[in-house]
This record gives sequence, C-alpha cells and structure tokens, in this order.
Amino acid sequence: MSKVFLVTGGAGFIGSAVVRHLINDTDCQVVNVDKLTYAGNLMSLKSVESNDRYHFEQADICDKNKIAEIFTKYQPDVVMHLAAESHVDRSINGPSEFVQTNVVGTYTLLEVARAYWANLSDDKKSSFRFHHISTDEVYGDLHGTDDLFTETTPYAPSSPYSATKASSDHLVRAWLRTFGLPTIVTNCSNNYGPYHFPEKLIPLMILNALSGKNLPVYGDGKQIRDWLFVEDHARALVQVATKGEIGETYNIGGHNEKQNIEVVKTLCALLEELAPNKPEGVQYYAELITYVTDRPGHDVRYAIDASKIERELGWKPQETFESGLRKTVQWYLDNKDWWQAILNNSYRNYR
Repeated sequence: MSKVFLVTGGAGFIGSAVVRHLINDTDCQVVNVDKLTYAGNLMSLKSVESNDRYHFEQADICDKNKIAEIFTKYQPDVVMHLAAESHVDRSINGPSEFVQTNVVGTYTLLEVARAYWANLSDDKKSSFRFHHISTDEVYGDLHGTDDLFTETTPYAPSSPYSATKASSDHLVRAWLRTFGLPTIVTNCSNNYGPYHFPEKLIPLMILNALSGKNLPVYGDGKQIRDWLFVEDHARALVQVATKGEIGETYNIGGHNEKQNIEVVKTLCALLEELAPNKPEGVQYYAELITYVTDRPGHDVRYAIDASKIERELGWKPQETFESGLRKTVQWYLDNKDWWQAILNNSYRNYR
C-alpha cells in the first residue's frame, strides 16, 4: 500500500517541487496543505492537479482544529513541513508574520502530529515520520573562505527570518526528545530553479533584465551563497523522509559557492545567448546592474558541507550550477504565462 505524504506549503517554490516529484516519480498519495499566501501558487501544480493521488487542502498551519481534521481525514504516514514565511527582506519589514507562521505554526503542527501519532497502531506508529525542512541561515554566516556549515555548527541567526526558523528547529528537536515524536530535520542552502517567486534574486534578475529594468545588487555584491537546484533538493528531501534516521539532521547543499554579483553576471551572459532581442535602449544586459544600499544584518557567506547526506543516504546533486542556471533561464523564457500571472496578480484567481 502506498504511503500518504502530507506536505505543508506545497504550493510554494520548494514545496511544489516536492509535490511534483512525489506524484511523478513515486506511487504515493500526496496531501498538499497550503494557506495560499502571496507566495503560494497553485499554477505551479497545474501538471499534477488532476492526478487522483493528489489532494489539496487550503488551511493555515496555525489553525489547530482544521489541521487535526486533515490528519484524521487522510491518515498521513509522513509529514513534510515546508510551510514558512521565507523572504529575509519581508522579515525585516514585518517580523510578526514570521513569528506566527514559522514558530507558532510549527508548534501547532507538532502538537497535532503528536496527538495523531500517539493513537496510531504500533506498526503505523513505528513508520511515521515528521520531517521539518529548514535553512542554512540558522547558522549565521561564515567569515573564512574554507569553513563550512556542518550538522553540528552552533546556531547564530542574523535576521528575523532565520531566527524564527532556528526557533522552529529547536521545537522539532524538543518534541522528539521530550515526547518521542519521530522527527528529522534538514537544513538547505539557497534554492533556485523553475517556479521561483519573482521577489527572490535569480528570478527577479531574469524578469527585470527582460523588461529593461535595473538589476539591483546589494552592497558590493560579494556576498557568497551555496546554490542548490530545486529539483535536486526535492529528491534529497524525499530521500531523507523515507530513508533518514529519526533524530538526525542532514545538511543539503549544491556544492556551488558563488558571489551574488557573479550570479547576476552569469545570468546576463546566459540572457545574451538565449534572449538576444533586448528591450529598447539596452545594448547589453550587464549594463542594467545597479549597486544599492546593503540590507541590515546581511550575512557575508553561507556554505554547506553536504557530505553526511551523500555518505549515509547516497544523495548528491545531479545539476551543476551552470546546467541548473541554464535550465532555469530557459524555463522562464518558455513559461511567460506563469510569471506574467504573478506580475499582474491574476495567479491569485487560479484557485
């Protein structure tokens, strides 16, 4: 009998990649629980929405009664918790939503899962998993050029976003230690790829360039991030949820450390090749690069040591940064309907 995966935040960027992977590459049932905030986009699931193994429930993870109803209705074997407010700039401008969703929401989900798990039969109980998906930003930043985040790196979050994600990680581990709830945590590096909401660096730069707008780069652009192709991440997450050890943490990275300015210049070069017909008045895409005031508390460098998940679970990324970025740019060029619906807000009608 196929497993039932309950995916919170399944209409988001990473969540929708997980849902598509589960439907397309496994035989499991998938229950997508999403509040459909601004970043939740059901158009990202158009390719799987008619599959009889896919189910959608619009719900807020802070709504304990509704979430409990969903658990009772679908009887999940695995919870993959991705629902979160995730944009650092938004967390600086309005931290309260981040505390509510990332901390209170995770607590609520843990409590519903604990009550549900406690009443399962012994065999269902032993196979149940609560997989919490987090970020490398909980570790703060790295100032050296060679050191890497490992699963035992102390937490030192810098932004309201990363502080609320760190809080939720601690809650998940406490529910294992105190109540025995079988939990697993993963921390990932920066994701990129198709279906990425346009406020994030790579899609923002692609769409701004295509419309002849400035490409705003924070500070000197030398902040370093480790980039992970979202479909590689989705494969890693399902591997952890099904094969990972209870109580373990797995760091997931792309082995692709790049300065932000390097990413933007690479995008410009790809667009020169793939979209040579530029907006009026633009001779080269790179001339649109504009340096802007750095954001408060901007971390300098993130880099993940992903050797544990490769060693223990056999996962490693299939895409290089170059191959993944090319696929990403081509996807945005081929799927204008998807991102134009976001820019004109009509994607909210696709419900």
